Amino acid sequence: MVSRRLFGSFLLTFCVSAVALHDSSIVCSQGLSKCSITDDLPLTPHVQPNVEAVSLEAHAELCCENRTRCKACLVIDVQLHILLGEEVEDNENAALGQQGGEATSGEREEFVTVCYTANILPVCKKVEFTVDPATLPPQNRTWLSLVINEPVAVSFGSRVFIHVYPNKSPHPYLELVVTSLEQACSLDLDGYIEQCDVPRLNSVIDLERNQVELQVADHNRSLMCLQNERNGKCQTWSRKTIPLYVVTSCLCLQVWWDAGDQRPRRALSCPFINCTGVVQRNVWQNLSMSVALVRKDAAVLLWNLSAPCRLQAEVWPCRRTTGAVQRSCKEIKGLKQQLPDRNWMQNKKGHWEIRGSFENIDPQFAPCVMVKVKDMPGEMGPFCINDIDRWRWSLLIFTAGPLFGLTVVILYFRHDKIKRWAHCWHQSKSLQTGKKHVVLLSPPDHEDSVSELVCGLGSFLRDGGLSVSVDQWSRGEQRSAGPLLWLHSQLLRLDLLGGRVLLVLTQKACERVEEWTEEWTHRRQQPPGQSSPYSDMFTASLCCIAADRQLDKAAERFLLVRFESCPAEPQHGARTVPALLRGLPLFQLPSQTQALLTELSAGHKDGGGGRRRKTNVK
Repeated sequence: MVSRRLFGSFLLTFCVSAVALHDSSIVCSQGLSKCSITDDLPLTPHVQPNVEAVSLEAHAELCCENRTRCKACLVIDVQLHILLGEEVEDNENAALGQQGGEATSGEREEFVTVCYTANILPVCKKVEFTVDPATLPPQNRTWLSLVINEPVAVSFGSRVFIHVYPNKSPHPYLELVVTSLEQACSLDLDGYIEQCDVPRLNSVIDLERNQVELQVADHNRSLMCLQNERNGKCQTWSRKTIPLYVVTSCLCLQVWWDAGDQRPRRALSCPFINCTGVVQRNVWQNLSMSVALVRKDAAVLLWNLSAPCRLQAEVWPCRRTTGAVQRSCKEIKGLKQQLPDRNWMQNKKGHWEIRGSFENIDPQFAPCVMVKVKDMPGEMGPFCINDIDRWRWSLLIFTAGPLFGLTVVILYFRHDKIKRWAHCWHQSKSLQTGKKHVVLLSPPDHEDSVSELVCGLGSFLRDGGLSVSVDQWSRGEQRSAGPLLWLHSQLLRLDLLGGRVLLVLTQKACERVEEWTEEWTHRRQQPPGQSSPYSDMFTASLCCIAADRQLDKAAERFLLVRFESCPAEPQHGARTVPALLRGLPLFQLPSQTQALLTELSAGHKDGGGGRRRKTNVK
């Protein structure tokens, strides 16, 4: 027998007995024999027994059968005072000739009723026994111990009320709080308590592939979610890998078994808490600051700092001087603020935000804000009122109306500048090779299988002699330049070399196109954690398709591919594509793989010539 005592009123003991868990057992001490236990109604019996309960003790135990299938059970110890002689005559409710007229000096049958309540209705057990006055201990006091296996409505964390009849003790009932499941599982009893069993999770950082591999035992039966900080909101995650740019030092993972409607115990781990290098830099690179000036009685400078993790940092206002370099900002003394831990709030994206203000600011000196994060080399800023926050590109992508306007501005007013930049970037290598250029954009699916198919298609096209850019291979460039500028640089490269933009058509992609169309008049932001990290690029391409359709040139630069293993429509649905994509060439893979390669290789430099094999979908 193994016994471990917890803090509080819970005694944890392995009771490995021959009785089944659905039975109860009774142990009687000196003076009592022929003990038995039966279920009873929670009513006061008409017959008054000649015994009295003078004390009551109870605790919870972990009762197991062959050290498996362990559950909480109740152990109730009752100290009895046996009435003899004159005490029987003084018992007001004793019946004359009770128990078949046996003399109180000889053996007689008695009983007590023990009840416990864990919800609304009490559950009672009648304990019957034979009293032998000749063998009773001094003062006619003896004990009986009752073990109730699988008590009704009693589990880990339950509050239980226990009483016994007849009761002459100072306290009418006893209150017992069973230890919580988390406390019980903390004793490393996974093999004994079924509810403590959780999937085993290992995480391995793969720097070569810029991802973290998640190794979970029996992945098909387990569920997982990701959260920033231990008390952060958890967002469902179904992939077997995590992009490295998402991983931060405060990223935690929850994993649990898929048990239908039940809520089994979850395992929480934060494996990257002590990681440095790229994991720590991800926190700083995803830090953003917004600044606003409010004029009331006096000018107030408002600031809002957002980051994946709560940071130990300080902020202070500063002002630029005339002729100063861009990052030169003179501190306004006496207004520096430390960021307290308690004021951080989590937003819908799962990032943590903290807000503050600086009062009595002179707006004539172009006030800005500087940030110094603990353990981070250097300072961040200045963040000024009129600065465009480059960390907000992803939010602009989801705002369809302003994004389209920005696209038009870039195309018509900055076209020459961007073209020269892209030309200088790619001219040397591209013109030497003379390869047609292909831009492969991932659909907004977050399944590993779709991502693997996209990367496999990119590798196949590259092996076929084409110059290929896949959004999944260029995340670093997209973070530094922004998704929109990266996409337009790729389109300008198509103008130089000829080629196409390939959109992978899946059911999720079709749904996103339909949603995007509706967002022109009413923006609906997707729930955080449910879309792929490549959905920004996919959404940006829709703006370009819409602009090209107005010029009747969409089919010259864009074409669609559909993986036959990933149908683009629901089961039994019509084989249609959204209206925005209709008329674009469509290739079925792998059956039309060679036709796709021929189309991409034969296209003219201007993107509008060459042989073309289409699958028309109306």
